[in-house]
Amino acid sequence: MMDSRYAVSPLFGLCFACGFCLAFIGPTSHAQSYPTKPVRLVVPFSTGGGTDVLGRLVAHKLTAALGQQVIVENRPGAAGRIGAEFVARAPADGYTLLMATTTVLMTAPALFPKLPYKSPDDFAPISSVASGTYILVVHPSVPANSVKQLIALAKRKPGALNFASSGPGDTNHLSAELFQAQAGIKMVHVPYKGAGPGTLSVVIGETDLTFSNILPAVPPIRAKRLRPLGISTLQRSAILPDVPTIAESGLPGFEVRTLYALLAPAGTPASIVQRLNQAVVRGMQESDTKAQLLKRGSEVIVSSPQELEKTIVSEIQKWAKIIKQAGIKPPK
Repeated sequence: MMDSRYAVSPLFGLCFACGFCLAFIGPTSHAQSYPTKPVRLVVPFSTGGGTDVLGRLVAHKLTAALGQQVIVENRPGAAGRIGAEFVARAPADGYTLLMATTTVLMTAPALFPKLPYKSPDDFAPISSVASGTYILVVHPSVPANSVKQLIALAKRKPGALNFASSGPGDTNHLSAELFQAQAGIKMVHVPYKGAGPGTLSVVIGETDLTFSNILPAVPPIRAKRLRPLGISTLQRSAILPDVPTIAESGLPGFEVRTLYALLAPAGTPASIVQRLNQAVVRGMQESDTKAQLLKRGSEVIVSSPQELEKTIVSEIQKWAKIIKQAGIKPPK
């Protein structure tokens, strides 16, 4: 007879076997059971803006793919930093996601020495979603019909040209600072309270030039009230295909874009991140999605979580260098 000290009960053996199996199937079961309730997608800006519109499109695609409602929740304030902090501090269970932008993920960490979150460390990158384009425009009175002519003019008259922005540290301000740094020129910065007033100031001749979001610039360009000189991305825009890129017009490698990306709190299980990645990549690549974004001046750009993280890190480094070189201080 077996010594009772070494006997194993059938119940204990069953429990041990179940635990052993769960140790191996645990990560997969996360994705298989997720989601069991509605998912919240935080947009850190007000309703009606570009990020909000894109966030609702992503929520629609994820709802269809996941079989659970993905609800957009707007948490505006501090140029997106309030919403970003909220998601960074949320439970890492896949039920709170963030629709982030270049400002939130890349320029703010480069500009503000103390943020309430750390990018990308406080997040689990899921995928990039789309990219927006800027266009360099000048008032028709400016005697320059190309990027090269504008640079030559600025070199002949240092400080004579001024450029409008939507505020210190915003992406179109930093675009102009990058342009100056690469071209070796100096212009005067004139900040406005928003991109609309900044672009309007060039239309009416109050300022000489600006880096505008492409869609608001199209009507005054077609009305001959703005002259387009260059696209900020490495590829030409389908909206204004005859306008060359700045990179092909005398500043090789010049690139500025507004990147939109989907993230979760750091520590979210890898299986959930992967499922979300597959869902958003598939949804964003559908033809109707691409057509909707093109009408809004954006294009679909998807990625792996690893690719998105590398992009965030490299962009923070790029903008930190430009901000330091230009002596830009955080807005108060």
